[in-house]
Amino acid sequence: MSQSRTLSAAEVASERLLLRRALHEADREGFVELSTDPEVQAYIGGPQPRSEVEQRFDAAIAKATSRPGNYVVADNTTNRFVGTLMLARRSADGLGQVTEDGEELELGYVLRRSAWGAGFAFEAATAVLRAAADELPDQPVVLVTQTANKRSLKLAARLGFRPVSTFEEFGAEQTLCTAPLSMFRI
Repeated sequence: MSQSRTLSAAEVASERLLLRRALHEADREGFVELSTDPEVQAYIGGPQPRSEVEQRFDAAIAKATSRPGNYVVADNTTNRFVGTLMLARRSADGLGQVTEDGEELELGYVLRRSAWGAGFAFEAATAVLRAAADELPDQPVVLVTQTANKRSLKLAARLGFRPVSTFEEFGAEQTLCTAPLSMFRI
């Protein structure tokens, strides 16, 4: 695909949310909760031990930079940690590609259970996809979720993604969905 760029914005704002690249010390408990909660992690590998999550958080804080395309989702009034969102390049080596060269933009999100059902995932994903559509050339965006994760599939459809295939990975059937980036231009 050779379009290896990702969204360059350090922050993307929506009506209720701020997506920011920087992880703050105040995000620690929310980050730990997100990564150790069995319900939140049910379809993405299961809960992780608190000690490992704390080490990962400390390493991220020490670096003071995040990988391009990785965002903290925070309440834009209180700056309280709500979850994480990623719009980054999917490895061409992995399963689930929609172009010959791979490396499509991939959307992923994980929110604290207390934020479920409030429309935050839809709002955050829409905001970051609109920002990307304004900055990057039109291209396919992919979203991969466990087929058993009906809530995530419903959100993907609401965002305008359509399922194109399934494949086995991580011991479960995954559904690959795609949408053109151009559909998010305002």
